[in-house]
Amino acid sequence: MGTFSASIELSNARHDGLAPMTIDALVDSGALHLCIPAQVAQQLQLDVLDQRQVTVADGRSQLVDYVGPISLRFANRRCLTGALVLGDQALLGAIPMEDMDLVISPARRELTVNPQHPNIAASMAMGFQASGQ
Repeated sequence: MGTFSASIELSNARHDGLAPMTIDALVDSGALHLCIPAQVAQQLQLDVLDQRQVTVADGRSQLVDYVGPISLRFANRRCLTGALVLGDQALLGAIPMEDMDLVISPARRELTVNPQHPNIAASMAMGFQASGQ
């Protein structure tokens, strides 16, 4: 499918007075988290909530800051999340995409709201139970 980016809006969920910022994020369903560059975390004045050990694409492992809370918007969807402070390009991973009920259109190489739920995000709030249990 190749890579593509999507325009997302980020804001500090604790500080309404700070202006949100719109950035282009690489869309990667193989990654789990939202990753943002250090300058984005600084501009949004995000709190360091924790540190995480992450493995990057070349196999190296490193300790990075986990910041938040972040209000993330795409189209008519919004979620609250944290982000790993990593690299110089924002990356939108599977967890926030799933939270906002977004899907990737491989043919059009774009991120879009789930066409089965165009007006409001849908989510599973329960697990599936194996038969016979």
